[in-house]
Amino acid sequence: MTARRIRDIEYQLLPGTPRKTTDIVLERDGKIVVRPPAGYTPEQVDAVVESKRMWIYRNLAEWKDLNASAVAREWVNGETFLYLGSAYRLSIVSNQDCDLLLKDGRFCLSREVIEKGGIEAAKYVFESYYTDKGLRRFTERVSYYSPKVGVEVSGIKVKDMGYRWASCGKNGVLNFHWKCMMAPPRIIDYIIVHELCHFHEKNHTDSFWNEVDKVMPNYHERKNWLRQKGAGFDL
Repeated sequence: MTARRIRDIEYQLLPGTPRKTTDIVLERDGKIVVRPPAGYTPEQVDAVVESKRMWIYRNLAEWKDLNASAVAREWVNGETFLYLGSAYRLSIVSNQDCDLLLKDGRFCLSREVIEKGGIEAAKYVFESYYTDKGLRRFTERVSYYSPKVGVEVSGIKVKDMGYRWASCGKNGVLNFHWKCMMAPPRIIDYIIVHELCHFHEKNHTDSFWNEVDKVMPNYHERKNWLRQKGAGFDL
């Protein structure tokens, strides 16, 4: 990956692919990533980026608007936390056997977690909760969708993946961000199908999206929902 700049637009240039068109993607962290056809010179790629300048401006502006509403938590009673697309209020409770429990429509967090470890400890407890629940859900839903996509998965991991929702790792292992568990089930299913289809096609080519469409014809709506709402998934 090579960093390049054309006037006021900075982008990351990836190695070329056999496809005939240039793929320009705005990542979740706001970085612009460009993958051109094989054989394109850096100057040719610059020209393509220049031609897409207005599209890039619009998408960067939308990204900034979406990320302006980042979550700012105080970790007090009444704050809301997303889980499987629903919002649950926080209750800080005493004398609870476990650190975190979803009970009666509320996330009950042990007071001792805050008193002993502070905010970082509270975040860790929530991340662990999402990770544990996520591993169960991803295992179940991958088992459901993998035969439909026509692939076999050797393993599933749930962890912090920075600005990526998921990835298709080495030796058939799928990796998912624990934040995915904040999304509604239908969006989680889209993320799963998306990664499973990467077994067939590594890059986001027309062939790749055709594979997604075969299994999930309404993927466009889910993809757009994730792009617009995903910025709010945080602790």
